[in-house]
Amino acid sequence: MRKIEFLGSWPKAIVHLDGDAFFASCEQAVHPEYRGKPVVTGKERGIVAAASYEAKRLGISRGVSLWDVKRICPDAIIVPSDYETYSLFSKRMFAIMRRFSPVVEEYSIDEGFVDLTGLQRPFHASYEGIARQMKQTVEKELGITVSVGLSVSKVLAKIGSKWKKPSGFVSLPTTAIFDYLAKTPVEKIWGIGEKTAAYCEKLGIQTALQFAEKNEDYIKKHFIKPQYEIWQELNGYSVYSVTAEEKTDYASISKTKTFTPPSKEKAFVYAQLIKNLENACIKARRHHLVAGKVVAFLKTQEYSYSGLEATLNRLSSFPMDIAPLAKEMFEKIFEENVPYRATGIVLVDLQPEGNVQMSLFESPLRVSRLQRLYQAIDTLAQKMGKHTVFLGATAHAHKIPQHILERGDVPVRKLNRLDGETIRKHLSIPMLMNKGTQR
Repeated sequence: MRKIEFLGSWPKAIVHLDGDAFFASCEQAVHPEYRGKPVVTGKERGIVAAASYEAKRLGISRGVSLWDVKRICPDAIIVPSDYETYSLFSKRMFAIMRRFSPVVEEYSIDEGFVDLTGLQRPFHASYEGIARQMKQTVEKELGITVSVGLSVSKVLAKIGSKWKKPSGFVSLPTTAIFDYLAKTPVEKIWGIGEKTAAYCEKLGIQTALQFAEKNEDYIKKHFIKPQYEIWQELNGYSVYSVTAEEKTDYASISKTKTFTPPSKEKAFVYAQLIKNLENACIKARRHHLVAGKVVAFLKTQEYSYSGLEATLNRLSSFPMDIAPLAKEMFEKIFEENVPYRATGIVLVDLQPEGNVQMSLFESPLRVSRLQRLYQAIDTLAQKMGKHTVFLGATAHAHKIPQHILERGDVPVRKLNRLDGETIRKHLSIPMLMNKGTQR
């Protein structure tokens, strides 16, 4: 750790910006009357998807049943998840971050990294000043709070952003790292999982500082490359660069949907499965990927799973290619008179679409027609919205709402369309917040 002194205070300047209770905060921004009150999203699922800090203080956390929420806090505001609105807030948040640096990594819908290295002179401000200005701009324009960590590496910046939630700001130059690492349990280090933390415990390593203070030979002897890289980051060396490019190197693509109430109807459950297949293929084509294998699974009301994996005859991202295999797997795993609550599809063995090779017995004309067909379908989807054209097998999933009865409330964003929007296509523009009102 002594060699960190020779790096200077800011060899790199990396910001981690993290939305506070993001989904619930978006609801409070859209509905000013919700502010200061316990808000829970996930009404359509029957369990908490996100909880505001007011709800968290009462002991309500993600995954808690809504029945327990009502018992803990009868006055809790329970709303359906409005992922389209959350996505719009996310786009706006990242657009603001890009005002401060061109190097922004969208790590998830509600958090990202920003590389501020070398931008002190253009902004006529210190790194702390730039990061604070970024935080204040996001909070002012979106009406939500975010927590920010600023340090010399991504792992350290992530530690900083978690330190004072909600609406926290922590700066960790190299001279301040030791104090924070001494107070950080090893299991709270980004990238250290449960098993690695248990292994560290056996080695007598309980804090991030104890891990970082081990010499390089010790780390290489007892740990593998990912943990060695984390050790470097904790010691002030930026190993993980901020990646501005959109992620394309997916190991797999999965799509799953829960529906309520549970259903025993074979045609409806099958329609949900094939709709998941269509969604997975849409994402694969967007990233120019094709799959070699497909996994199909069903989830019962008792939360038990059954599934199968199949290998495709040819790498593909076309539902018409994969649906027959999915149907075969469905017939084998579906049980009559069993209530199902979710279906899922996973595309695995993903490769670039240029790797597709036809077998000797396959018609090049059919493959060419499929390519043109899905090019046209994707073009229509861009203009008219996803699932403008869909397989007939998914008709049940499109005619019947995903959630009905008490869980069938529709998010406000879907009830209020702007000029130029249709039931299938919403404009990809963020909502602007001004003094607690929506415009």
